[in-house]
Amino acid sequence: MADLLRLLLQVAEKAANVARVCRQEAPLFQLLVQEKTGDDKNKKFVQDFKTLADVVIQEMIRHDVGAQFPEMVGFIHGEESNKFENGLGESVTVTVCSTEGETATLLASVLDNNHTAASLLARAIHRDPVTTDAQADALMVPLNPSDLGIWIDPIDATSQYIEGREEVLEEGRLFPSGLHCALVLIGVYLRSSGEPVMGVINQPFNYKDPASGSWSGRHFWGVSCGGVNTSSESRPKDVPDRGPSVVLSSSEKQVVKEALISFYGPDKLMYASGAGYKILCVIQGLADIYVLSEGSTFKWDSCAPHALLRALGGGVADLAESLQDGQTELTYHQPREECKGADRWANHGGLVAYRDQAQLHSVIRTLKGKL
Repeated sequence: MADLLRLLLQVAEKAANVARVCRQEAPLFQLLVQEKTGDDKNKKFVQDFKTLADVVIQEMIRHDVGAQFPEMVGFIHGEESNKFENGLGESVTVTVCSTEGETATLLASVLDNNHTAASLLARAIHRDPVTTDAQADALMVPLNPSDLGIWIDPIDATSQYIEGREEVLEEGRLFPSGLHCALVLIGVYLRSSGEPVMGVINQPFNYKDPASGSWSGRHFWGVSCGGVNTSSESRPKDVPDRGPSVVLSSSEKQVVKEALISFYGPDKLMYASGAGYKILCVIQGLADIYVLSEGSTFKWDSCAPHALLRALGGGVADLAESLQDGQTELTYHQPREECKGADRWANHGGLVAYRDQAQLHSVIRTLKGKL
């Protein structure tokens, strides 16, 4: 199944190209950041271009994976619905067509006949980038596509993507916000058990060339199944005098912050945007633990980075269940039937992302009885 990993790396890079095009091409950038509302809004125009950018990426991934692995069609899930309705009550279903011209025509119908914007998007959707990763190409993975499902988060941390603040990343340092927090996440799970077995993360805005002003990205991947545990990332070395650190959302409950401060110390708590980016910080060793007490993330947020952490010997546990019954890892195959809409796929119990079992147990002991 190295073919699946190669394909996911390619479609993730293609998705990153779409994300970059939407920011770097003026006709698309204006739609992205200057959406009109109320009386100023053209009622024929799609209600939310930000969501359209997400949907275009999601449907492109769904199309490309389904074309190569038809046995996976029906099990490729995403964050967004691909059905749009404009202010005139006209409904359009966004799909990727067989040719660039057909896709451009469809997108123009959503974009109130803005053919320039539609053509730019269609060109990015139908252009296959070259991706090379010798380690991934050589990998033998004991997986059958008919046993697998996929979760897609087309642009995680959308608010950071729209705001567009640029940071020059430094090796070994967490930057709490900015374009680099916006990630493409593609996670693969076993349909039978819900275990995450393969994950691809693409960071579209990793480096900006000072001469050309163009962005390039970086990809990460991991596989954990059938005795195979391998990743593009090596396990970060522990620094003895640094001590463990925790990354949180700035909106985390005060009782959680206070409990963690009492155990780790105030200088060991860090804050960052985007669920995917916070788990990536744990993967990279920029933080040791990510704690979230709210049920505000979803399967598409956690599936891909969970697979990478498993490949490194870590995981993502359900916080509420772990506080009650011992460690319980998140799974990805069953909705909560009592909930509706997207809430059916929420990680309702919160989560703890970790690289080391001992650190997970320390967090659970620290928070037990506090929530």
